[in-house]
Amino acid sequence: MKKSFLALALMGAFSGAAFAQSTVTIYGMVDMGLVRDDNGDAAKTSLDSGIQNGSRLGFKGVEDLGSGLKANFVLEMGLKTDTGALDQGGLAFGRQAYVGLSGDFGSVNLGRQKSVTYDIGDTIDPFHIGLAGDINRLFKTSTRTDNAVTYSTTNLGGFVGSLQYGFGEVAGNNSGNRKVGVSGVYSEGPVYAAIAYEKLNDAVGNDANAGKKTFVGGTYDFTVVKAHAAYETIKGGTNDERIWMIGATVPFGPGAFVADFTQAKNKAVANADGKQFAIGYTYDLSKRTDIYTSFSRTTNDSNAKYNVATAGQTDKLINVGIRHKF
Repeated sequence: MKKSFLALALMGAFSGAAFAQSTVTIYGMVDMGLVRDDNGDAAKTSLDSGIQNGSRLGFKGVEDLGSGLKANFVLEMGLKTDTGALDQGGLAFGRQAYVGLSGDFGSVNLGRQKSVTYDIGDTIDPFHIGLAGDINRLFKTSTRTDNAVTYSTTNLGGFVGSLQYGFGEVAGNNSGNRKVGVSGVYSEGPVYAAIAYEKLNDAVGNDANAGKKTFVGGTYDFTVVKAHAAYETIKGGTNDERIWMIGATVPFGPGAFVADFTQAKNKAVANADGKQFAIGYTYDLSKRTDIYTSFSRTTNDSNAKYNVATAGQTDKLINVGIRHKF
């Protein structure tokens, strides 16, 4: 019996030493709010999930392999907390699902990951790709890339570069459905500046419709106000668009006012431009919980359909809700 207890004690000690080199974090976010959307044809009032940010449940971990080398993983599922269903088309871990290594060389991750334009757009957008002013209501920054290998450099004096390759996995055609992205970000002090390019092929290897995107933008923090600006070109197939945005974040009490103006110009179709003005306010109740409200108004030329079902109509969107992070 004494030997058994000794063996168990030794096993526990070695097990504890092994696990001490690894950490796994469970995290998430629950975001719910009331939404009123009038697209010119019909108005709808609803209780929706993921207004400020998508509701989610995630698991992330890191293991210290020694000599500065680490193994990393992320498994993150999107949730529709208004119904309890999975988001991202019902994918179990549709937000992110990858594993990789990081060290003095940078990082390499493999799996379903955010695109190179997504994180940049999220940082530059005053609304952080959410609320009624979501940059992607007119811009078309892509969200995630399947079957992706992503390499990112270490921080080089404020600069980080990334290269992403998404395998199309079309039998007999390596270029079919292939996606390639590259980005460069400089972030130092009050300055954030970024540029990114993405190219997506169709199933036979040609440029996909709207498959070529160039995004450039940045922010500058004046302390009393943060200025935001972005510009995107979208080409490929029948698409030829130019979209720009200017915005501001103004701290106010334990929260902040945000606002922006966005214009999309369609070079391929006459009278198909769109404009949007948005304003919002977020109020921090604690480090993990905030309440918010926002409003946007999108106007369209006679042949444009930004955020509406019928060309030429105007969309008015307002929401109010609460977000809790854990």
